[in-house]
Amino acid sequence: MNSFELLNRRDLLKLSAVGVMAGSSSGWLLPRVAYAQERRSERSKACIMLHMQGGVSQHHTFTVPEYRAQNSQIQTALPGVLFCEYFPRLAARMGDICLIRGMSTGNSVHERARVLMHTGYNPNGTVAYPSIGNVASSELGAAGTELPNFVNIYGGSDGLGSGPLHRSAPAYLGPRHAPVPVNDPARGMENLRAAVPLDQFDSGAALLNDFEAMSQAQRPSTAAAAHQANLRRAVQLMHSDRMRAFEIEREPAVIRNGYGPTQFGRSLLLARRLVEAGVPFVEITLDGWDDHGGAVNNIRRRAQYLDPSISFLLDDLKQRGLFDSTLVVFMSEFGRTPQLAESGYNQTLGAGHYANAWTTWLAGAGVRGGRVIGRVDHRGGAVTDRPVSAQDFLATMCHALQIDYRKEYMTREGRPMTFLGASARPVQEAF
Repeated sequence: MNSFELLNRRDLLKLSAVGVMAGSSSGWLLPRVAYAQERRSERSKACIMLHMQGGVSQHHTFTVPEYRAQNSQIQTALPGVLFCEYFPRLAARMGDICLIRGMSTGNSVHERARVLMHTGYNPNGTVAYPSIGNVASSELGAAGTELPNFVNIYGGSDGLGSGPLHRSAPAYLGPRHAPVPVNDPARGMENLRAAVPLDQFDSGAALLNDFEAMSQAQRPSTAAAAHQANLRRAVQLMHSDRMRAFEIEREPAVIRNGYGPTQFGRSLLLARRLVEAGVPFVEITLDGWDDHGGAVNNIRRRAQYLDPSISFLLDDLKQRGLFDSTLVVFMSEFGRTPQLAESGYNQTLGAGHYANAWTTWLAGAGVRGGRVIGRVDHRGGAVTDRPVSAQDFLATMCHALQIDYRKEYMTREGRPMTFLGASARPVQEAF
């Protein structure tokens, strides 16, 4: 008789009713027993990456060339550096921001460009590469933590979507470094909330643990051992006070109001709480930036909540002593076209895809604020000084986070891999 036959139908129904048979779709709970055995030093750095999915127009945000500007320009805290008029609060915080105006990647296809900006490689269909968040989970994550080491928060959609949301795949790093998705920051980790009172859940979990112990005694299995240990960790987390990091309603009203009432603002608040609790990498995705009808009106609308909420995040990190250890990144997969014809769909400034010259920025974690790296021509169409590739951009993030991007990992096939290639170089001017 096998172990499954030792449980009757009533026991199985009991397990299902309390939810202990359900698996985690994110992939992080099941394999964490192996991770718990690893010995790592305490993390010292963290990252909040603001992923603006769809392509941000550099002409309507942080690179405003004189050529055919559709909006007024305002002076930032750094003399001679101008922002779009829609971002006055971030302009006032330019002393904390390092602009990279020379981004030049050459890939203007949404899905492929997103993979490139997260992994450093164009997808090729044969080799899978981990994203920066997966690597941060591996290198900065604490082995014994009850919290996940990589959380991906959906910050909402505002405008024209550009395909499925990007999800980072851990590739050769293994599923324990996959991101935990949070679809609504106001609801937190819904898949770790029992549908019944905890005492009933604990009873069912104990029953499942007994069953798995019998199974292991009869037929030992690494996968089964991982699941058994993972179940114990899941139950532990459900009882843990550290789950409160996902409960943004615990914040004082003045802080919640500072981040604002939007889903994006709530996502920033959750990210700060997670970093404060010890999560090393949080990515927030705001979809809707594929502005084929023209960018000016859409960005004016978005800036009404982006400018105050991101500015409040920088201030909040400072006030809590987290700014010097937390890297804040504003990025997208590419920029938008500097000029097209005068009318029609996809024929206005900032409407088309453009990967030859665009802008990202970094702040915190030792990044030198008040810096502008790279120059573009008068119309913002070509990098005239200091182009930065996707690999160099990711190497710069790694440098700030103190991650060795040339560390070798071994694939299941025994092939040594490094996160970035031999040509990758951090943008040293940022430090």
